Amino acid sequence: MTYDEKFYSCSELDECKERTVIIDGFSKAYSMTGWRLGYVIGPEKIIDRMCLLISMTVSCVNAFTQKAGVAALTMKEPQEELKRNMKAFRKRRDAIVEGLNGVPGFTCLKPQGAFYVFPNIERTGKKSKELADELLEKNGVACLPGTVFGNAGEGYLRFSYATSIDTINKAIENIKETF
Repeated sequence: MTYDEKFYSCSELDECKERTVIIDGFSKAYSMTGWRLGYVIGPEKIIDRMCLLISMTVSCVNAFTQKAGVAALTMKEPQEELKRNMKAFRKRRDAIVEGLNGVPGFTCLKPQGAFYVFPNIERTGKKSKELADELLEKNGVACLPGTVFGNAGEGYLRFSYATSIDTINKAIENIKETF
């Protein structure tokens, strides 16, 4: 899921037959967040060992989720759908970055992939958890404090833009009310 750069995978070197293993899921590309459906591609010896381990540690994915995964991979025009989704995410990304950069004390870089932004909030004078809690309780805006990703995340918040542009714009207005 990249916006401005061509995606490159090291699997192009050996087609996952010798030393490359790809572990991926359907969450982002197929909007199946929370469905916990994924896959692995790799050398047969490694995959066999992984299957032995996983069959003893997790239960099977339910039938309707498996069918949804098959449908995602076999739909008539999967790449066109993915292109439409990426175009929508690009618009949302641009809207939230522009909006957050208009909030006093926020500095937000434009992400090159995924559907999250991680603005720096140090100039607000507030700690990450303090501001995240305040935004939720007083303004109805949900985000994560950067510290949930480790101590180096202090001074940052994480916002998802996997929502409508109207919701993003409303959230930005609510955030601005804090300042």
